Amino acid sequence: MHKLQEMIVKQKSGEHTGIFSCCSSNEYVLRSLFKKAKEHNIIALVESTANQVDQFGGYTGQTPEVFYNWCKELAKDSGFDEEYLVLGGDHLGPLTWTKLEEGEALKNADQLIYEYVLAGFTKIHIDTSMLISTDDASVPLSDDIIASRTVRLCKKAEEAFEERKKMVPKATPPVYVIGSEVPIPGGAQESEEMEVTDSEHLKTTLKIFHDAFHNNGLAEAWKRIIAVVVQPGVEFSEEEVFVYNRENAKQLCEVIKDDPSLVFEGHSTDYQPKTALHEMIADGICILKVGPALTFAFREALFALENIEKILFEGTDVKLSEFADTLEKVMLDNPARWISHYHGDERSKKINRKYGYSDRARYYLNEEAVKESIERLVANLEDPIPMPLLSQFMPIQYKKIQDGIVENHVDALILDRIGDYYDDYIFALEK
Repeated sequence: MHKLQEMIVKQKSGEHTGIFSCCSSNEYVLRSLFKKAKEHNIIALVESTANQVDQFGGYTGQTPEVFYNWCKELAKDSGFDEEYLVLGGDHLGPLTWTKLEEGEALKNADQLIYEYVLAGFTKIHIDTSMLISTDDASVPLSDDIIASRTVRLCKKAEEAFEERKKMVPKATPPVYVIGSEVPIPGGAQESEEMEVTDSEHLKTTLKIFHDAFHNNGLAEAWKRIIAVVVQPGVEFSEEEVFVYNRENAKQLCEVIKDDPSLVFEGHSTDYQPKTALHEMIADGICILKVGPALTFAFREALFALENIEKILFEGTDVKLSEFADTLEKVMLDNPARWISHYHGDERSKKINRKYGYSDRARYYLNEEAVKESIERLVANLEDPIPMPLLSQFMPIQYKKIQDGIVENHVDALILDRIGDYYDDYIFALEK
């Protein structure tokens, strides 16, 4: 049985249990995850999205096989037991090929999901909820079409698993996450009122998916569907967080309360208060996805450290990192990944490029000029940082150093700042 199925068995027996999913390909974010997961003896669930990692390399330049092996090696280097590492694929479908015609878009999606499962990813979120160029944009995509495309991709995943078993006879079968009302990856593009998924619509959706799977020879695969993605009223935009209101989601959560094997997967849970995260798990939203908040924290740490760097070395012979200026220049030179997300006047856009919750800056962290500036910043602060400066710019970490919890070293400071966000999710898992 898959580790996530074991978790669901416990949840259905009345135990307060769940898992959070780290949707990131950032090395610092993943190292921080492995550190926290090791400290708290919990599973580390890492998911790469369809735009981060695909058969063509995605925006990270990594194929599924490359990312899988890199993540395993990173866990090993972090001293984390890979037995407790679960790798998943998020929004696997035609997400990045919606401008193509249906045949070509789905052909690419077929290959995408095949390579993920063949590489060893075992948690597979199949997402066909988006319109493709040849769909009628004047009407919402029907559940029947979404289910039909999901079945097609699930068949490809099952084929890939059969092939993987030839290489790894004891390979764990993939478990699946489905849904037709899936929030867009990375947060809302505009501030708008969040509507909770209608409970009656969800019942209809589940029946359509159930029938589509059973009518197309996927009855066994249906047994490995562990979650459905819904909108429980949780989202964020560049400046606003929509906090979970369990009363608003009560009717929705009743739909699967008595289902023996199905839970909800909550997307865009970034920046939620820890008490809200705890309530979500208690209400059956047992898989909590987080991504932008983690690179948001990473960027916060780098900005704080750059302020310290300037105080220590400005006016000396030391070459400064100029991290913030470098990041801004790279984003302005290539605006494609932020321009549709940030609105308002130029001042508002400038603020949100640096500080916005949607954290579009994360797409630029692998750019060579940005990577070099980060490396220079870390190298410049290799020696212990004066405590008064840490109190000024990283007060949480300052207190932890005083208490002997964190080492006064730049690497440890960055990992711990990211870890502040993981702590909220770890709190949510507590009984």
